[in-house]
Order: sequence, then structure tokens, then C-alpha cells
Amino acid sequence: MLKVNNLTVTTLKGRKIINDFSFVLNDGDKLAVIGEEGNGKSTLLKIMAGIDVSEYVSYTGDIISVDRIAYLPQKIDDQHLNQDVLSFITDNEEPDYQRLYELIRLTGLSADLIHDRIVSTLSGGEKVKVSIMRLLYKDPDILLLDEPTNDLDLRTLIWLESFINNTSKTVMFISHDETLLSNCASGILHMEQLKRKQEPVITLRSQSYQEYHENRRHNIARTNQLARKEKAELNKQLEKYRQIYQKVEHRQATISRGDPHGGFLLKKKMHAVKALGRKLEEKQENMTKKYEPEEAINIFFEDVSLNPDKIILDLHLDQLKVEDKVLSENIDLHVRGCDKICIIGENGSGKTTLLKVIKENLAERHDINVGYMSQNYHEIMDYGISPTSYLYDICEDRSKAQSLLGSLKFTSEEMTHAISELSEGQKCKIILAGLILRRCNVLLLDEPTRNLSPLSNPEVRRMLVDYGGCIIAVSHDRLFIDEVCDKVYQLDAAGLTLIDG
Repeated sequence: MLKVNNLTVTTLKGRKIINDFSFVLNDGDKLAVIGEEGNGKSTLLKIMAGIDVSEYVSYTGDIISVDRIAYLPQKIDDQHLNQDVLSFITDNEEPDYQRLYELIRLTGLSADLIHDRIVSTLSGGEKVKVSIMRLLYKDPDILLLDEPTNDLDLRTLIWLESFINNTSKTVMFISHDETLLSNCASGILHMEQLKRKQEPVITLRSQSYQEYHENRRHNIARTNQLARKEKAELNKQLEKYRQIYQKVEHRQATISRGDPHGGFLLKKKMHAVKALGRKLEEKQENMTKKYEPEEAINIFFEDVSLNPDKIILDLHLDQLKVEDKVLSENIDLHVRGCDKICIIGENGSGKTTLLKVIKENLAERHDINVGYMSQNYHEIMDYGISPTSYLYDICEDRSKAQSLLGSLKFTSEEMTHAISELSEGQKCKIILAGLILRRCNVLLLDEPTRNLSPLSNPEVRRMLVDYGGCIIAVSHDRLFIDEVCDKVYQLDAAGLTLIDG
């Protein structure tokens, strides 16, 4: 059991991301931590694990536990990448081979991989598995897993679900994968930043993700109903205010100069009317902040369409290669009009490489407008400029750029930050906004939903379902594949295979 007492976490810029929060992590819990990027999820896990976070936050409060705690970071530290896998798992200690082979059976990895490979040569799924082996090797009581689903193929995702469900250990994990959340979480800890990211709120529920999501949806519907009533009442007050303002303004314009006392009274009344106007404007602003849940993003592609019979891609590759390494052979891919396809496959099979080949193949086309989202955002955007500048360079309309960022819940301050200071989820939203402004009718998307909150992801999927253009995507997001894509291809060494059903 682990107790968190009166935890308050403040960034070095003075913004509170956790405020006086207490909870108990009980034995056997499978607690999922959800929320938008930048809300403090990873920071919370690191503090619970006793990791130094003083470079970017300060905190007060107590973490109380007699259990052994193990923390899985989002990625393996660079200092371990050149280690052999065995030394990494055992932390350079004399191996306990009985324990080691128990873990080999658990993960399904080969003994050869453990003994003969360097960490840097492993695939994303293999790195997650050996990292979990490293944690379990010391037999902890509590596992804190920070985004374990990043870079996993479908096979490893299913293994991870089985591991979380079947382990007797207490597990607290951060994830954006809605399917994994639905299949594994026995409780939800939702971290939010409300009122334009000025008020941290944490909701803790002992229920499944589906139950939490459904209850939240109903609560938001009730809140929106109340908001509409309040807005209607405020609109009445604003209309009455405008009538009074116009009346006083008119009387001021027509009063005789020979009535200084009357002019003084009207000036005094106008001062009171303007004060009332400021109060109503403030009330309107506070109302906007009050009713702005995490899901409140509103983006869509305008006037994007394609002829269903138009040939978008007719690709044949004898070999798919990275430098001298052949990843796949005899690849054929034919895409028409409004096809929405997804390419899946195991880590290292060449999915991202194939998407880049497709991008090069379409680069000279002038009859379509191709947009590309890389898995590594820094490849396609300048981290040194602000989100507003990035979008302004596309549309040359600052007001339109800021309006679109506002619909994606960026604060005025975040709109002018360097992109490098923003979360991965926010960077993803900026790229999506850029694709919208470019009016792209063909989208090449490499893991488009991987960094988005599970509660805002459905809104992005809705946008892509309604999209009138062509999508060629690489993804391991099972809901994205199921809801957005009408064709799924498996990539392996033998080529591309259309998956029936």
C-alpha cells in the first residue's frame, strides 16, 4: 500500500499542477492515470517513485509506503543503450538464472536475445519487455509505468494487457491507449487543468474506464445544459445593458450645453453603466473558462473532397530497404479517391520507412494536396518558433491562426511560447491544425493519435471519419484502425497483405 498525503506540486514558473491531493494506492490496484499532456502525470509517478524532479517543479507533501516501488520511464536512459541486455536487466549484478528464465518465459523473449544483443538494437516492443524484466528482476511490490504503450506493435500491446491483468503486483500506469485502458484499469485517476489551465483538478474513481467515460459524458451533457441556460440569461442581461448604454449615450449626445448639472449626472450614470458592462464581460469570460472540459476541442477540415475513382497511389517496390538492410520485398499498394487505409506490422518491419517512400512518390504530384505527419514532430516543424507563427506561415492570417489554436484549447500564453516548451500532445494538435489550414486532401499520418489524451482522441477520430479526402496511416491504435480505416494492410518481410475483416 502507498499513501500520498497533501501533495502540492508547483512548476518553477509558479503554476500549480497538483494542489493538496491525497489518495491511497491499495494492494492489487490497477490504477490508470489519464489527462492531457502537461498536466503532471509523469511528474506524479516520479515523485511517488522518489525520483528527483527539482529541475522543473517543487513540491510539498508526503509519500508513505513500506513497499518496494519500481518505476518504468517513458524511454530507456541513454546511458543504458550501449549495455548488453543481460547487464541491463541485472543492473550489472551476478545473474540469478532461475529468476531470469522465469522472466524470459513471462515475456516470451528468446534466451539468445537476452545473452547476445545490445539494448540499442532492440525494437520498441523488445525494449519495453526487457525494461519490465529489469523492474521485475528485483521483485518490487508496486509498478509505476509511464506510457508503456509508446512504440509498441499490436502483438506487444496485447502482451502488455495480459501482463497488467494477470500480475499480482499493484500497478499504476499512464496511457493514452483507450483499448488498453478499457481492458486493464480497475480505477481511474484523471488529472485536469481547468479555467484556462489555472486550476488543477484531480478526479479519482474506483471504476472501469468505460464507466468513467460514460459517467463523464453524462455529466458534461448536464453541465452543457446548465451552461446554455446561464448563457441565455447572460445574453438577456447583455441585451438590456446595450439598450441602457445606447440610451445614455444618446442622451449625452443631445443634452444641451446649458444644462451642466444634467450633463454631470449623465456622465456619472455612463460611468456606472460601463462598470456594469465590465462585470458582464468578466462573467462571460469566467463562464467560458468554467465550461471547458478536456474534450472541448472543435476542429474539422473544410471543403475537402476527392473523386472516389481518382488514382492516388499505384506503388510497386521490389525491395523496401534502410541503407543496405532489406525490410520487405514485392510491395504493391494501390490507393484510390477517398480510401482510408492503415498499415500495421511488428516493430522494425518498415512501416515508417514505407510511409516516407509513399511521401516521396507523391511529392511531384500537382493534382493533389498532400499533408504529412511524422512520428517525430521535429522532422516537420521548427521548435524554435511559436504555434501562432507556425500557423501564420501557412495561412498568413494571425487572427485565423489564433482562433484555430483557441479551439484546440491553447491559452494566449501557450500560443506565443516556443513550440519546444509545449507537450507532445500539443505539438500533435499544432500539426493537425496546419494540415487543416493547408486544406490537404491526402493525409500521410504516422501514429497520429499516439500523444493525444484518451478523452480528446475520440474528437480527432471523429474529425478523420468525417474527412472527405484520402488517408494513408501507420498506427497501432486499435480504435483508430476500427473507426477511421476501411482497409488494413499487414507489412512483413514478404510484402503487404490486405487483412480481410
